[in-house]
Amino acid sequence: MATRDVVFPPGRRALYERYHYSPAIRSNGFLFVSGQVGSREDGSPEPDLQAQVRLAFEHLQSILAEAGATFDDVVDVTVLMVDPHSQFEAIWEVVPEYWGEAPHPTLTAVGVTWLSGFQFEIKVIAKLPDAAGG
Repeated sequence: MATRDVVFPPGRRALYERYHYSPAIRSNGFLFVSGQVGSREDGSPEPDLQAQVRLAFEHLQSILAEAGATFDDVVDVTVLMVDPHSQFEAIWEVVPEYWGEAPHPTLTAVGVTWLSGFQFEIKVIAKLPDAAGG
């Protein structure tokens, strides 16, 4: 089995090791990032919805930066929301703070019934800058 090229954000390695998964994997010029939630330092959910979304984006930004990427390098996004019908507008007020200008990445939004106490999760695929082309 090939060794996975794991990217760990600063200061959160113990959290990933406790739950037995990698925050992100570099592969073939891409960065595949696990779902990020708005967790506090101890792993618990931030109770305020918009603050939780901002924390999720901050965690994502930390992983991207550690891999040498930014939100501009993101090509595909999946977001999970526990109650999209009532929370979508509040969540989407935060998104432009991080997304930047068009053209935006592709997006799939999914309503779910459970996120272990969280209301929002975001996972992405980014084209790594040092993988020029295409």
